[in-house]
Amino acid sequence: MSEHIVTIDESNAVRLLIEESHQRPVVVDFWAAWCEPCKALMPVLEKLANEYGGAFLLAKVNADEQPMITQQFGVRSLPTVMVLQDGQPVDGFAGAQSENQVRELLEKYLPKPWDALLEAGQQAIAQGDFRAALVPLRQAWDDSGQRHDITLAYAHALIESNRLDEADKVLGTVMMVNQDAGWEQLVAQLKVKREAAKSPEIEALEQQLVEQPENHDIRAQLAIQYTDAGYYREAMEHLIAILRQDLNHADGATRKSLLDTIASLGKGDPLAAEYQRKLYSLLY
Repeated sequence: MSEHIVTIDESNAVRLLIEESHQRPVVVDFWAAWCEPCKALMPVLEKLANEYGGAFLLAKVNADEQPMITQQFGVRSLPTVMVLQDGQPVDGFAGAQSENQVRELLEKYLPKPWDALLEAGQQAIAQGDFRAALVPLRQAWDDSGQRHDITLAYAHALIESNRLDEADKVLGTVMMVNQDAGWEQLVAQLKVKREAAKSPEIEALEQQLVEQPENHDIRAQLAIQYTDAGYYREAMEHLIAILRQDLNHADGATRKSLLDTIASLGKGDPLAAEYQRKLYSLLY
């Protein structure tokens, strides 16, 4: 039997039904050997218990062998399935159900995949590692259909990582009806970041590049400053511009800078993937 499936008797009922339901949902299957619908339902429940990998505990109660437990839960027909949370039955059904019907019932009580991603992102934010937060939060944002609380967490991480244009786009997806105090605060933080963003060194190099637009060395220095300040798109756009004209600029150092910047963004980052494609189009 799977570790996600247990057989209940009077010795473990309190621990595995009541106490465990404070940690995760417990799905209790009341069945009997003579019950034909029970035999059809049980494999469905077992399949889902294994598929969800411990998101819930499947607890099997043989009604003939455990009449006291069965009576305590008020079971009147078999099969009966109950969902326990925080020590109490919160949902359930009697009779055989299809896999889709059981799945719909379970999904009301099981954490969504993006909730775990959100938690991972929030933990990274709490530790001050905003760049590490971007990967799980981006995935959670996409998978959840841009749920509002995830949108705000993702935008926060983008702002603190100086991914200001991306943060602006993410905040721009929020409909007016959802533009609450949290959203307004992030918009204000984004504005402050933009105003205080560029260092005197960056401004000086930008001015030099305006005066000498064909000077690849100045452009490469500006790209390094942009990278250090977290302006990854701007940095990589300058590096690509150099490589389009001189693929071996600075004896390959410029190409290496671009590769290093792409690698620093982390696997799965859409900005990294975009500039990786641009580089490959030049190389091949």
